[in-house]
Amino acid sequence: MEMVLPPKKKRSPASVIKKWAIFLAVVLIYVWTFMGIDIDWGRALERMSSNFTRVIPKLFDPDWGAMGKVWTAMVETLYIAFAGSLMAAILAIPLGFLAASNMTNSKVLTTIGKWILSAIRAFPDLILAILFVVAVGPNPFAGVLAIAIGSTGMLGKLYSEVLESIDFNIVEAMEASGANKIQILFHGIIPQIIPEFLSYAIYRFEIDVRASTILGIVGAGGIGTLIQFAQMNRNWEQMGLILLVIIIVVTIIDFVSSAIRRRIV
Repeated sequence: MEMVLPPKKKRSPASVIKKWAIFLAVVLIYVWTFMGIDIDWGRALERMSSNFTRVIPKLFDPDWGAMGKVWTAMVETLYIAFAGSLMAAILAIPLGFLAASNMTNSKVLTTIGKWILSAIRAFPDLILAILFVVAVGPNPFAGVLAIAIGSTGMLGKLYSEVLESIDFNIVEAMEASGANKIQILFHGIIPQIIPEFLSYAIYRFEIDVRASTILGIVGAGGIGTLIQFAQMNRNWEQMGLILLVIIIVVTIIDFVSSAIRRRIV
């Protein structure tokens, strides 16, 4: 039996013109952008060719003698990411409740909560790290604070969206049966949100591990400090080992956290 496919919809001339106009606009934006960048392409290509023949082979010849130092710095980076993610996962809970429109029943409080989360997300982790290095000094605690504050903005927004999507029929049924606010919170709301809250917190930890690897460049501890020293000393063999360790550790964490999140949700 032959399958009869539905006839293709005829595209109107206006839709075709609209798509081509959007395509040309995007192309023109790219052309205008590259024309506005003052780059000596000849010199850039020459330097790129020189670096490929001089630097890249050294990156693929890691300095295994520095493994102890590199691994210690990587473990410190994992500590920074874990401590910062844990702090953010806790701090984001009240902000998520505040920003969820169905939790406060007040547009003013909800708007304030959303503004706080938006303001936090406006600062990149590296800028936060610079601010905290100035505040508490160049040490791993500055990195923990930068990760914690930066992650709170994202997690708070995700938590508020989870709260706004819960099944409110359960809450209404508990209210009708005479349950108080505490009972509704612990038996009607928290069981619905815990799996997704944990999943988002673990996913954020993956991101924070990557972010923590560069915070040391501004003095916030971790393996980024070794990256800076290796770059300053042109020690490309050690840089190759650092990159290899980062790739392996981040890949393992991605696989493990993905498996955990699949079991939770």
